[in-house]
Amino acid sequence: MNNSNRPLDVVILAAGQGTRMRSALPKVLHPVGGRPMVAWAVKAAQELGARSVVVVTGHGAPQVEAALAGTGVTFARQARQQGTGDAFLSGAEALPHTGDADILVLYGDTPLLRPGTLREMLADHQARGSAFTILTGELPDATGYGRIIRDDAGNVTRIVEQKGATDAEKAVREFNSGVYVMDARAPELARQIVPNSVTGEYYLTDLLALYHAAGAAAHAFKLTDIDEVMGANDRTGLAEAEAILRRRINTGHMRAGVTFINPDTNSIEDTVTLGRDVMVEPGVILRGNTQVADGVTLGAYSVITDSVLETGVAIKAHSVLEGAVVGAGSDVGPFARLRPGSVLGTGVHIGNFVETKNARLSDGVKAGHLAYLGDVTVGAETNIGAGTIIANFDGVNKHQTSVGAGVFIGSNSTLIAPRTVGDAAFIAAGSAIHDDIPEGALAIARGKQRTMEGWSRRYWGGMREKVGQKLPWLAEWLERQ
Repeated sequence: MNNSNRPLDVVILAAGQGTRMRSALPKVLHPVGGRPMVAWAVKAAQELGARSVVVVTGHGAPQVEAALAGTGVTFARQARQQGTGDAFLSGAEALPHTGDADILVLYGDTPLLRPGTLREMLADHQARGSAFTILTGELPDATGYGRIIRDDAGNVTRIVEQKGATDAEKAVREFNSGVYVMDARAPELARQIVPNSVTGEYYLTDLLALYHAAGAAAHAFKLTDIDEVMGANDRTGLAEAEAILRRRINTGHMRAGVTFINPDTNSIEDTVTLGRDVMVEPGVILRGNTQVADGVTLGAYSVITDSVLETGVAIKAHSVLEGAVVGAGSDVGPFARLRPGSVLGTGVHIGNFVETKNARLSDGVKAGHLAYLGDVTVGAETNIGAGTIIANFDGVNKHQTSVGAGVFIGSNSTLIAPRTVGDAAFIAAGSAIHDDIPEGALAIARGKQRTMEGWSRRYWGGMREKVGQKLPWLAEWLERQ
């Protein structure tokens, strides 16, 4: 939280087009770590306890504003792309309060900046009594960046852009990240920025000279990890940012007691929680509000979204879970799919190529393979044979089926919903169940088998020439009859 006596307002600059992305999607909406880049800046601002957050939009403004709707931010549109100074002023003038707050400037395309770093920067700004604090970093070669020029006392005197720097200034390794904390005079001073004589744009860096002219000192707060201010300007930048964020998140989980066999292959969003002694095999993807309890095994190449996995669950390879709850000690997969509304009790077994949707399976239910269980409740210890289908859709409406406890459903059975099957009932293999089944009853719903002796010889015998050309093995069989 912001612990200063002064409130904090945040302006996020997100109006740029980002032509190097070569995309119809505005640059700041390209996702990193499961959320749009601009949403990371919003998240950081809110974790700092910002009183107001204004996002400055321009290119693709309707899309950006729709993506951030409901996050509690307000918007200011930059009518024309006239530089960072103009964009900042558009945002500052949209702040609901003026004159009493520090103002932090962030960007919509720097998703790796940690709230902890910003918190330290704010504390330094306040401790020094600074009017203008610049977040800086050092590179062995800072070519392309604005350089930070300091006086003998360490105060920042100028920001020199690459194209206007002398050879001595180009040798400076400290660069300007573009992230600033300014006192409440910033909007008033920003109105005094004049357009650049060459480009006609208004540059936010010119605020430094205006603060100096007002008799205020400026300082720099230096990053320890320059990756934090890495911007993603094209698709390679997106991939680099994704890799850095992935390593950051996975390292945090490993230090908290999670085992990764090959962490570089795992993608885990920062909204996911993992308990101790979780095993994450290669290729696992975890998204959304997924909660994984202690001792869970996540099999290779599983994709799990917005799901709850209780203690000791085993998710086997290539399984897909969406909005599911899996009870303690249950196992799922391989190659299983649990769709939204799937709730498994304790000790449930879901095998390969089983799909569930809006299904509640009580403790000890077993569905070993090749089944579809949709819109159904299943009682404890019921066994569901291979090929079982709950026919829940009549072409217009979905219908519910209730299966009791201790039921045995034979392989290749179809339950035509809506149906009720009582406890301890038995369904013979190959049955198409279209009536309810009472408790303890046996249901057989299949046509009576007819066996016609000598049929193959009579049928194929009249087509020996064609059979000989297409099915040599059958022709040989006919010759033996």
